[in-house]
Amino acid sequence: MESLSNYKINPEAIKMLPARFVNRYKLFPVDVTVETLTLATPQPPDMQTINEIGLLLSKKIKLIILSSHEIEESIKKYYGLGTIESIVSDTTPIITEEADTEGLSSLSNEAPVIKLVNAIIREAVEKKASDIHLEPYEKSIVLRYRIDGVLYDISSPHLHLYPAIVSRIKIMAQLDIAEKRLPQDGRIQVKIHNHDIDLRVSTLPTIYGECVSIRVLDKGEMFLDMETVGFSDVILDKYRQLIHRSNGIILVTGPTGSGKTTTLYASLSRINSSEKKIITIEDPVEYNLQRISQIQIKPEIGLTFASGLRSILRHNPDILMVGEIRDKETAEVAIQSALTGHLVLSTMHTNDSATAIARLQDMGIEDFLISSTLIGVLAQRLVRTICSNCKGAGCKECNSTGFRGRTGIFELLPVSPRIKRLIADRVDNSRIKAAAIEEGMVTLLEQGEEKIATGITTREEVLRVIQEAEDY
Repeated sequence: MESLSNYKINPEAIKMLPARFVNRYKLFPVDVTVETLTLATPQPPDMQTINEIGLLLSKKIKLIILSSHEIEESIKKYYGLGTIESIVSDTTPIITEEADTEGLSSLSNEAPVIKLVNAIIREAVEKKASDIHLEPYEKSIVLRYRIDGVLYDISSPHLHLYPAIVSRIKIMAQLDIAEKRLPQDGRIQVKIHNHDIDLRVSTLPTIYGECVSIRVLDKGEMFLDMETVGFSDVILDKYRQLIHRSNGIILVTGPTGSGKTTTLYASLSRINSSEKKIITIEDPVEYNLQRISQIQIKPEIGLTFASGLRSILRHNPDILMVGEIRDKETAEVAIQSALTGHLVLSTMHTNDSATAIARLQDMGIEDFLISSTLIGVLAQRLVRTICSNCKGAGCKECNSTGFRGRTGIFELLPVSPRIKRLIADRVDNSRIKAAAIEEGMVTLLEQGEEKIATGITTREEVLRVIQEAEDY
C-alpha cells in the first residue's frame, strides 16, 4: 500500500471534486492533467463511482491505493472541513418552517446542531482563523473563515438548519434568542486543544435572517514580541526610543485587521515595569496583560473613550493606552494627558503616517497642540508570508494557498523639529510625508519591497494590502 507522502498534491486536483463528495465516497484527488485525474482510494475501490467521475469530468482515472485513515486525514487537512462535512452529510433538515422561540431553543440543544457548531468553532481554531462568518441568503447559507486576513468559503450546512445554529450560538453567548430585529453582542469562552479561546459574537439582522460574526481570540497564541512582528532593525530602534519617552502621543495607524492592537500590546509589554503605572481603555479588551489595569468601554452606560480617559487621569498613571481616537473629544483629552506629563498610545484609521496628522486637523484640533504633543506615527499593514514548507507552491501545511502566517510592514514618522514646524504651518500632508522621507523615513511600499527581495512575501501580496495608487 502506498503513502501520500510520496506524492505532490496538485491544488487544481483539489478543486475538481467538492468536499462533501470526497467525504462521502472517501476519495482524495491527488493530481490532474489535461487527460488524467489521479485519485487516492481505499481497498477495495468503488469502481462504479470512480467510473462515473471519469465520465462526468471527461478524464482518465488513475488510482492510488491508500489506507482509509490516510485518506480521511488528507481530506481533513487539504479540504479543511472533514469534521464539518461529515456532520453536515449526516444531518437531515429538521426545520421546514420558521420555528417559534421555544422550538428553536429545543432544536439548538439537539446533538447534531451542537456537534455542528462545535465543529465549526474547532476547525476555525485549528486553521488559525481570526473570524467566522455565517451569512443567510434566500436559498443557501454562506460559511466563511478569515485566515491570514483573507476570507475563504467553507462548505456550508443546510439552510433549514440555520435558525437552530444561530440559536445555539446565541445560547452559548448568553444572548436573547427571541430578539431577531436588533443587533446583539456577546462572548463565549471555550477550551480547545488545551487553549483558552475567547469568542466575540455579533449578530446582525438581514432580510433573510441574522448574520453571525465571531472573532476568534486564542489566548494561547499571545501577541508576539516586537522583534518578531516584522520590524526592521532601523525602524525598531527608532520606535523603541519613542515608547520610552516620558510624555507625548504615539499613534499607530492602518485599516481594520492590520495588527494595530498587537503592536500596542507588544509596546506596552516592552515598557511595562514595576516603576510604571499603566492603564488602558479598549473596545474590546482582547487580551489580559499582567500588571496593567484594563478598562472596556460601555457606551450604553456612558463609559466612552473620552469619559473613561478623564477618569483614568485621576489615578495618576504614567502611561495610557486608548484603543482608538475616533472623535474630537477623545483627541482633546489625549492631548491634555500628554501635555500634563503622560505617554499616550492610541490608534487611528488612516492609510499612512502623514495622513494621521491631517485627520487630527480635520477633527478640529489646533495645529500648535498637535505639534507640541505628537511624537510619532507608525503606519502598518500585515502581509501574508510565503509558506516555508512549500515555498509558495501550495501544500497541506498552508491549505494549498502558498501562504502561511503574516508579518508586518511598517512606516515610522518621528515628529522631528522640522515636522513640528510644518504641522504648525498647516502644510499639506504630502509635504509632511516628503519631508519625513528626506529625513530617512522608509515608506510602507519600500519596506514591502525589502520583504519581497528577501523572499518573505510576494509583490501581489504587498500591493493587495497597501492599496496605493503609486507606480510599483
